[in-house]
Amino acid sequence: MRFALSCLFLFGFSTASLHSEYRPANVKVPEPRREFRAAWIATVHNLDWPSKPGLPPQQQRAELLAILDLAASTGLNAVLLQVRTECDAFYRSNLEPWSYFLTGKQGSGPADGYDPLAYAIAEAHKRGIELHAWFNPFRASATTKSNKSAKHITRTHASQTLTSGDMKWGNPASDFVRQRAIDVMVDVARRYDVDGIHIDDYFYPYPKGDRDSFDDSASYKTYRSKGGRLEVRDWRRDNINQFVRSAYNAIKSARVAADFGISPFGIWRPGVPPSIKGGLDPYEQLGADSRLWLNQGWLDYFSPQLYWRIESDQNFATLYRWWSGENKKGRHVFPGIASSRILSSDDRGRTATETLRQIDIVRQAPTPGGPGHVHWSIEALKNNRGGLRDKLRQHYAETAIPPASPWLGSAAPGPVYVAPDETSEGLRLSFQPEPSARWRLIQIQEGNSWTTLRLLPAADGAIQLKGLPKVVAIRDVSPTGTLSIPTVLVRQ
Repeated sequence: MRFALSCLFLFGFSTASLHSEYRPANVKVPEPRREFRAAWIATVHNLDWPSKPGLPPQQQRAELLAILDLAASTGLNAVLLQVRTECDAFYRSNLEPWSYFLTGKQGSGPADGYDPLAYAIAEAHKRGIELHAWFNPFRASATTKSNKSAKHITRTHASQTLTSGDMKWGNPASDFVRQRAIDVMVDVARRYDVDGIHIDDYFYPYPKGDRDSFDDSASYKTYRSKGGRLEVRDWRRDNINQFVRSAYNAIKSARVAADFGISPFGIWRPGVPPSIKGGLDPYEQLGADSRLWLNQGWLDYFSPQLYWRIESDQNFATLYRWWSGENKKGRHVFPGIASSRILSSDDRGRTATETLRQIDIVRQAPTPGGPGHVHWSIEALKNNRGGLRDKLRQHYAETAIPPASPWLGSAAPGPVYVAPDETSEGLRLSFQPEPSARWRLIQIQEGNSWTTLRLLPAADGAIQLKGLPKVVAIRDVSPTGTLSIPTVLVRQ
């Protein structure tokens, strides 16, 4: 701390110190609250954004800014934006065509040339919000409304897709299909400043009643002809296990600090734990051995879709505690919460209080690095279902930053070098760049109370604070969430 303060005094204060009464000091600074507060933003079928296909780019951007402003004002610190809905792209890609749900014509980009993902990242970061790019790994056609681009997988590799009801599905048994899903995620991790890469629960398609929803018997026959010995459902699980393990390793090779998250169906298997009865068996029917992925640490955060109430046969609290007990590698467990079911026909009588109670259950449990949760979806906040947004603002009254992921790197950034300047508007802080930092955290003290301000991009050169707080503490945050030692200024 003494080194940081001496460096600050010698190098940070240049001429700005002549206009300020702030001086470095040794003051104990409280640790900021840690909690992942996120929501999914679904683009498939235009569920959350944009409101319909083919909107003018200016209107698309306005709608997106409104969503990000809403997220920030509610208290979220992360959003999971769907960028691949049906082997398409909501970003500039040489691998897959532009999405129909964006422009109304698959393969045609925005009229003014803007890149929605790059724009979303920049605007989210301005608001102190992480942006995780969300991919559907295997669905190849979600709608029959549009003609597929000549560059779409159903046209270029039709033999690698299968029919599932009125949809097309990339065959998970295909080496090409699995590698393409990995390639597009790695491409985004390399080219975009995302905070995370995220995949959802669509592995093998959901069954139709008691029957499999597509016929992959030819692929299985080929596997057996080459000496494969696994039974068909074990073979399907092995295909998905290979995909998840390979995806994690590939993403870490491309961008180690980008968190890899998975949001599988909320139950591993019926009867596990014993009180969980009946329903879908994802292990058998979706090829999803999600417990294995968590046990092995093939992810950085795990968001099982725990969409049931606390008082139900699929008890939220019971399932969350069971999943937490399976967290052998100490990864983050951030359950998905079905906030969009509040006052819905799918779950009559569900109130916003259910979401708040579920958040409290997660907060009260011991968790590596800090708790977290993800709202399905941003629509529930946008429409203030049951007064949810108003209630969350109280629940999120204390600013929180996402938990750190030390297994991805625990080195702290160097001390913050800052020049304070008292202006007519308040305190202006100017910073020297710190290449090892991703975010900047500012805490202020008035009286005996400390307040944490929303995260700022570390690349920002200055910030204007309103008023002249008595004490200001500044820390940089590494790409994996590690804090630097605080640089503290006290007004004399």
